[in-house]
Amino acid sequence: MTYRRRPSPLHAAGAAAGCAYCVSLACAALILSAPVGLAAVAATVGLAGLAAGVGREMRRALLFALPLMALIVVINALVARDGLTVIVRLGDLPVLGHTDVTLEATAYGAILALRALALVLCGALYTAAVDPDQMLRLLRRFSFRSALTATLATRMVPILARDARRLADAQRCRPGPAPSRFSLLRAATSGMLDRALDVAAALEVRGYATAGPSPPRRASRSRHHLAFMVSAAAVLGLAIASRAGGLMDFRAYPSLYVPVPWGQGLAAVALLVCGLAPFAQRRGIA
Repeated sequence: MTYRRRPSPLHAAGAAAGCAYCVSLACAALILSAPVGLAAVAATVGLAGLAAGVGREMRRALLFALPLMALIVVINALVARDGLTVIVRLGDLPVLGHTDVTLEATAYGAILALRALALVLCGALYTAAVDPDQMLRLLRRFSFRSALTATLATRMVPILARDARRLADAQRCRPGPAPSRFSLLRAATSGMLDRALDVAAALEVRGYATAGPSPPRRASRSRHHLAFMVSAAAVLGLAIASRAGGLMDFRAYPSLYVPVPWGQGLAAVALLVCGLAPFAQRRGIA
């Protein structure tokens, strides 16, 4: 999954606005706990991906998230010992011991799975719709070498795997117990970061991305940039207000409590509207 420029309002906005938009949706998924609120966040992210022209990437993320969601529900139902409503008695199981699956544990696992879905979709939307080069320019204002080092380190993952294999082969040639995987990963990662730092310093000396004529700032001052910044603030504020005001209450233990007041539906609709409103403006996206 890689970034590719597309004619959409989210792509036309600056990287700061796109990052703030994705982060606000992810924070809303972490703040809210009611099923209606989490479903509204997931639906907002999915529809935003379709409106941004990255539906294929979002579909791949969804296919990745579905097995993860099922795994979260199963693990929480088997491991959680809280809840009063027993739906399945499994008896004594290896490692787990006496296991009773409760309705409350299963429901809470579904909430965690829905939250994981929203977070995965937010990550996919950020990867497919936010320009990484613009993000690197933003990070360069704080520390150019650190930003370039992080970028190079992530692009050198195959070298990390190769170094780990070589270290493992070398360790097996030595007498004594075999090293743990954690020690191999730590040694390979430290070597990777050192190598990326050296490459970043060499590129900086050779004039890579040195200060030159400032690029046009039309994207950061455009109507799309402002629209997505306002949308991010509105989504985050709405999520905080809904949770603080008790509109998105959900309690799984000791007994399931899922209120569905009229305000909860209105808050979910408002979140959808605030999250998708910036895509209504289609001018200047070519």
